[in-house]
Amino acid sequence: MNVILRAVTFVALTTAALAATLPPPPATPSEPTSDVVQGVNVADPYRWLEDWSNPKVQAWSEAQNKRTRAYLDGLRSQRPVSDELMRLVSATSPAFFDLKPRGPVVFATYSDPKLQQPVIVTMNAAADPATKKVVLDPNALDASGHIAVDWYVPSHDGSKIAASLSKDGSEDGTLHVFDVATGKEIDTPIPRVQYPTAGGSLAWAPDGKGFWYTRYPGPDAPEADRHFNMQVYFHVLGSDAAKDELVLSTKDGLERVSEIFLDNEQNLPTVLARVQKGDGGIWAHYVLTRGKPSVRIGRHEDEIVYAAFGPNGAVYGVSRKGASNGFVVKLDKIAPDGFAAAKVLVPQTDVAIQTTNESGLSFSKDRLFVNDIVGGPNQVRIFTLDGKPEGKLPLPEIAANHEIVELADGRILFGVTTYLRPYFYDSWDPKTGKVEETALKVVSPVKFDDATVTRVFATSKDGTKVPLNIIMKKGTKLDGNNPTLLYGYGGYGVSQNPNFLGALRRLWLDAGGIYVIANIRGGSEYGEKWHQDGMLTKKQNVFDDFYAAGQYLIDNKYTSHTKLALMGGSNGGLLMGAEITQHPDLAHAVVSAVGIYDMVRVELDPNGSFNTTEFGTVKNPDQFKALYAYSPLHHVVAKTAYPAVLMTTGATDGRVNPMHSRKFTAALQAASSSGLPILLRTNMHAGHGIGSSLSDRIAEQTDMLCFLFDQLGMEWHK
Repeated sequence: MNVILRAVTFVALTTAALAATLPPPPATPSEPTSDVVQGVNVADPYRWLEDWSNPKVQAWSEAQNKRTRAYLDGLRSQRPVSDELMRLVSATSPAFFDLKPRGPVVFATYSDPKLQQPVIVTMNAAADPATKKVVLDPNALDASGHIAVDWYVPSHDGSKIAASLSKDGSEDGTLHVFDVATGKEIDTPIPRVQYPTAGGSLAWAPDGKGFWYTRYPGPDAPEADRHFNMQVYFHVLGSDAAKDELVLSTKDGLERVSEIFLDNEQNLPTVLARVQKGDGGIWAHYVLTRGKPSVRIGRHEDEIVYAAFGPNGAVYGVSRKGASNGFVVKLDKIAPDGFAAAKVLVPQTDVAIQTTNESGLSFSKDRLFVNDIVGGPNQVRIFTLDGKPEGKLPLPEIAANHEIVELADGRILFGVTTYLRPYFYDSWDPKTGKVEETALKVVSPVKFDDATVTRVFATSKDGTKVPLNIIMKKGTKLDGNNPTLLYGYGGYGVSQNPNFLGALRRLWLDAGGIYVIANIRGGSEYGEKWHQDGMLTKKQNVFDDFYAAGQYLIDNKYTSHTKLALMGGSNGGLLMGAEITQHPDLAHAVVSAVGIYDMVRVELDPNGSFNTTEFGTVKNPDQFKALYAYSPLHHVVAKTAYPAVLMTTGATDGRVNPMHSRKFTAALQAASSSGLPILLRTNMHAGHGIGSSLSDRIAEQTDMLCFLFDQLGMEWHK
């Protein structure tokens, strides 16, 4: 029996009957502002809400927050839900992830639910969690949890770490270098090494006396260029960063929207630079050697979408040239444009190699691991370094793998997660083939023994079969009366892999809900074609897929229009905006986080420029036509019965400008005739959600759950 149901206290909340009276939205003037784009007059009556420096905009946002809080804080479910979420999260064991073996230790990110932010720790060479030692604790730097580690890289001997730190979820990072033994900072901080537009990266030199790193232009550059034109420098510890050697720049072919990922995991005298053009999956590759010119080994037309050095010094790459699912190539000799002549090592199969989030290929000293995605779940194939197949790692049937690392004794640790079980690491011994579960596992009071995962397929508008993963309690009756929450993303080739559902979904199921994840196009669940069929001028397919998913759930009596809710964030927020405006009668309630809603002006923001490779640009007539055709802000229609909407944003968001949420909220509030609440929640100490403190995350989850409970008339029992 689930721990929640064993609790002594009983609380029954029929929140729909308990909602506080909602005051009217603040006055939002509209102005006759418009632009002519590609010959089309595009109205923009809420343009004034874009300027955050305007005191009127800040006052409007504060008034929206006050109204939203009046609604949410008036729900009797607020305190019990918040307390239960915090209890469940706090009672969950700490998690280790992002393991990096170095010398005699294994570094890891350590997430303790009792702390606001994850910390960096070491363990012994066997990765025994009992040997944990804290190396870098951002909570000690700011007890409120508003300083976060964007990323960290240990030196190869394990004596030092370099880490990017940022504040208030801004992801605007400054580089700090620490001595592992003493925890003391040993170099002058270097600013501008990380930002949401292109991220940031670093790779240590083998001797640990310096490193290659990314940096953005400084105050001497025009304001409009400061989050573009990322370049690579080499820094010697103790030297003046202003005099660092520039090793990869525009003269080498870098572009204004280049995103650079540096790799020297194999401790070689050379570094591999993976350079993406914007966010659309177009890559070039360079080899960097200190004191020598860079060597470009891969151009955009080679379609190498992921590459890494192997332990033998060869470069391995995943190519999609003429192959949507990808195949593995091997480059033995470093030479200009070498990938053009690389030999095929692992041919394309009927499943896709997963290459998003810097995954795809992993290595031990004598093996290659290829991570595939099969419609959502993963499989991992094992090969020798020369491409001889040696079977697969033993993953559960519906599971995801995110990490593969080799320990000093030759065992392979691989991370596993499923919908119903938290993250854990198994070890595989290549000598014996034996697999054992390790002590590196998350133990949670949240159990899903009473739940089932069912995989079904909806049929989209063009006949495409779209996978749905339906999680519900055993014995749930399909009578059309179940509150159902449908989640989707659909972009950037980011796939929805199985991931532990956690406390929020546990409360959702206990309130009688069904939870559904849709593997819609725009991800890469079925290879790059699945992604390309949901990007640029084909983006409408994403919205059609998600609508088909919702309609499937209604047609098959899982739920009804009045009991269906939708949820998505970021690119998934755009998805929510499109569903609200294209199918206002599909669902009763929508939660949309940090979303993009004005597709005509999105590229004017720094990160929006990087997104043009995914969405397109208004400068291209065909792409503008597609963008304008689905842009949520421009398809809000007066006197339309829109669903209840909770929109969330963060004031320091450098990925999606909060103005999108402000303008879309204003438009919906002015147009909706349903009488249902249209709410905007702005967190002044958060950005896109990355780096948010534990208390901020719990507060936002509480608001989302209570909003949905209220709108769908749900009861939650403790």
